[in-house]
Amino acid sequence: MSQTSPTLSSPTQSTPQHSWLRSAIDDYSLALIFVVLFAVLSGTVPYFFSWDNIVSVALSVSQIGMVACTMMFCLASRDFDLSVGSTVAFAGVTCAMVANATGSVMLGMAASLVAGAVIGFINGAIIAKLKINALITTLAMMEIVRGLAFLVSKGQAVGVSNEAFYVLGTDMLFGLPIPVWITVACFVVFGVMLNKTAYGRNTLAIGGNPEAVRLAGVAVDRTRIVIFLIQGVVAAFAGVILASRITSGQPNAGEGFELDVISACVLGGVSLAGGRATISGVLVGVLIMGTVQNAMNLMNIDTFYQYVVRGAILLAAVLVDQLKNRRATH
Repeated sequence: MSQTSPTLSSPTQSTPQHSWLRSAIDDYSLALIFVVLFAVLSGTVPYFFSWDNIVSVALSVSQIGMVACTMMFCLASRDFDLSVGSTVAFAGVTCAMVANATGSVMLGMAASLVAGAVIGFINGAIIAKLKINALITTLAMMEIVRGLAFLVSKGQAVGVSNEAFYVLGTDMLFGLPIPVWITVACFVVFGVMLNKTAYGRNTLAIGGNPEAVRLAGVAVDRTRIVIFLIQGVVAAFAGVILASRITSGQPNAGEGFELDVISACVLGGVSLAGGRATISGVLVGVLIMGTVQNAMNLMNIDTFYQYVVRGAILLAAVLVDQLKNRRATH
C-alpha cells in the first residue's frame, strides 16, 4: 500500500506570519529607532527633554522638513535636486530686496516664489526634455543661482526695515513658532498628494518603471517638470521663512542645505532607485537628523566631529536602502 508523505514547506518559503513580521519591521523600524533614540537622549543629555528644547528642535528642522516633502517626490521619481540650498538663499535675498524697493512684504514673497518656480521649471525642463542628467543639471543650477544671489546682493546681507517681514519667521501660534505650523501643513498636504492623488501615484510609478508608465499614457515629462517646479516654489518659500527668522536675506544662506534634505529623505526610507517613499518615513528622518544635531550641540561636540556623525548617518541610510533594493529584486 502506497503512503503519501506529508508535504514539507521549503525553508526559504515565507509563511504568512513571517511575511507579516517582515512587513511590520520594514514599516515601523525607523519610528522605533527614533523613539529609542529620543528616550536615551532624554535620560543622558542635560536639558534635552525640556519643552523649550523640543520647540527649538522643531524650529531648527522646519525648513529642512518643508523641502524634504518635495524632495521626496524628486527622489521617488529617480531624480534629485542639488540646487535647493542656492534657491533658499536667492529667494531670501530677492524677498528682502523687493520688499525694500516696494515697501510691500507680500510683493517680496511673490517675487521669491516666482523666482523659485522659474528655477524649478528650468531644472525640470532640461532634465525631462533635453535628457540631461539630474546631477549635472542641478549642480550647474546650484552654482548659477548661488552666484546670482551674491550678484544681486553685492555679497552683503540685505536687511528689511518693514517689521511685518519678521512675523512669518518669529511669531508664535498656539505655543509653537509659525514655521513649525507651516512645516506641519506641508507634511499634511504633500502626504495627501503622495497617497491620495494621481500625481503621487504617477510619481511613484515613474520611479518604478518610467517606460511602462509612458506606454500607459501618463505624461512622464510633464509630471517630472511639475515635480521640479513645485520643488523650486517650496524651496523659495523656505528661503523666505529663513530670511524672516534671521532678519535678513543672506546670499550664503542654505550652504549644505541640499545634503541635509536628501539625507533626511534617504534616512526616512525614500529609495534612491525610485518608486518607494512614505511621508511618515520622511517625517521621522527629519526628526532623527534634527534630534542628533541638537544633542551634539547640547553636549558641545566639536563641529568637525558633527560632520563625521552626519556623514556616517547618511552612509548608513544609503546602505540600508541598497539592502532593501537587493532584497526586493530577489
